Amino acid sequence: MTAPVTTPVVVELPRSRPVPWRERSRLVRWQRLWRTRRPRTFTEKVRYKMLRDHRPLLVTFADKAAVRDHVAAVLGEKVLPRVHLVTDEPTDLTGAALPSSYVLKPTHGSGVAVIVSDAAPADARLPEPRYGWVYRHVRPEHAPVEGLVEMARWWLAQLYGQGPNREWAYGHVSRQVLVEELLVGPDGGVPDDYKLFVFHGTCHYVQVDRGRFDRRTQDFFTRDWEHLPLSGGHPWAEPAPPRPDRLDEMIAMAERLGQDTDFVRVDLYDLPDRVVFGELSSFPAGGDSPFEPESFDLEFGRHWTPPRRYL
Repeated sequence: MTAPVTTPVVVELPRSRPVPWRERSRLVRWQRLWRTRRPRTFTEKVRYKMLRDHRPLLVTFADKAAVRDHVAAVLGEKVLPRVHLVTDEPTDLTGAALPSSYVLKPTHGSGVAVIVSDAAPADARLPEPRYGWVYRHVRPEHAPVEGLVEMARWWLAQLYGQGPNREWAYGHVSRQVLVEELLVGPDGGVPDDYKLFVFHGTCHYVQVDRGRFDRRTQDFFTRDWEHLPLSGGHPWAEPAPPRPDRLDEMIAMAERLGQDTDFVRVDLYDLPDRVVFGELSSFPAGGDSPFEPESFDLEFGRHWTPPRRYL
């Protein structure tokens, strides 16, 4: 008997959005280099760093998978969230033994994740893949694996950070999808996000983000937990977040992770039983962080002296 002939299934991946000319042009790069040659404010120095600091270390920082090895070498594996899957083939999600709650995200970008848990709003749904570069919290019954595969496929087709004139590091990260454990705060929801600003190995400021999927608030503090009259685009919490019991531990962790660079923002989560690493950001908001009042843009930049040349 002749074996039946099978026709291979060809899956067409979505095409990555083209990088605008202004992000590829050498002339535009030269103009930006010239405009940022004497940075004073924090946002100016972030743009200075994006254009000039092309060390491999920044690619490691940007890579959601590779940064885990870096953090483990510095702080140990105990501070890392558990990983359920890392793959460059979205269909691997189909056969993966995933828990009922988890976080799915791409390794080569920022500001995007799908959180799956029973605590999600009942009316929350996955967005269409082409609108999927967002945070979304959905219940397991509203996160069918087919939808997650299509979302992951769209993610892997995207170039985050645009071209070499902007957040260039993300373009050098291997495009994969990562499934991590869902971290849970004391109230059973998404935990507070502590973002520590580390300049030349010293933490000077701490940003606290609460309620990412509900009523998001954002507060800024000095390392001594003095509340700053600063808005970064979201309202303050009422009452203001109390000083965390593990603040000194978090500052020590952030300073160890930031010891090899002039600036990095270290994101951590203070859980009931441990402090867990989130991510490292070399280019917060792509150099467009809002400061209200604007005087804090200069105040944050005061602690940072970028080198004339990164080695």
